Amino acid sequence: MAALDLMQLDGDQAPTSKLLKQGAEARVFESSFMGRKAVVKERFSKKYRHPVLDAKLTSKRLLGEARLLAKARRLGVVTPALYAVDPVTASLTFEYVPGASVKDLLLQSGPLPSPGGKIEEIAKQIGKAVAKLHDGGVVHGDLTTSNMLIRPDTNQLVMIDFGLSFTSALPEDKAVDLYVLERALISLHSSNGDIMGLVMSSYKQSSKLWSSTLNKLAAVRMRGRKRVMIG
Repeated sequence: MAALDLMQLDGDQAPTSKLLKQGAEARVFESSFMGRKAVVKERFSKKYRHPVLDAKLTSKRLLGEARLLAKARRLGVVTPALYAVDPVTASLTFEYVPGASVKDLLLQSGPLPSPGGKIEEIAKQIGKAVAKLHDGGVVHGDLTTSNMLIRPDTNQLVMIDFGLSFTSALPEDKAVDLYVLERALISLHSSNGDIMGLVMSSYKQSSKLWSSTLNKLAAVRMRGRKRVMIG
């Protein structure tokens, strides 16, 4: 844990207050940490698992998320600062990032305007960030527009939620990552225009390993179409 340069929670964190989100693995609260506004992600136990196994899995995933988020930052990807890790409550405490999600911004923006606008810049930032992750051997695992925020003062992209992330050098794993993003953009943001095309253009410009990943992406798309057809 020392390599992560993380602080253990020691009572300086205020009690969690406002529930922001609840998923299958964790709850996310708005809170405070040492006088700063913060976000707490708290993993909860699964009653269907043996308690010992559940504790081991929860701890492994908690520390894995912290390590991969730290690695993403070392790779130059902007993420919330990680303030603390508490293995007792199975929680991570992050910097609070103001601003809307890319999902909300795209839903509110309508079709792509002329080149050089805010939406095009966001798409380029997404491609660049994902390229940095993939070239560094990190697969995000949940690349959706809900897991990307835009700081309102700088328009800077911030990647969040590395709970499903893992390390891999396999082009197929990276291709699946891109496919998840592509499906999210098509299903929710098709009215915005070809956002994925802009993302991929930026990805190719930023990645040294893009060729092998994009070759696999074609096969991943084919499998996805077959699953849709078969049901």
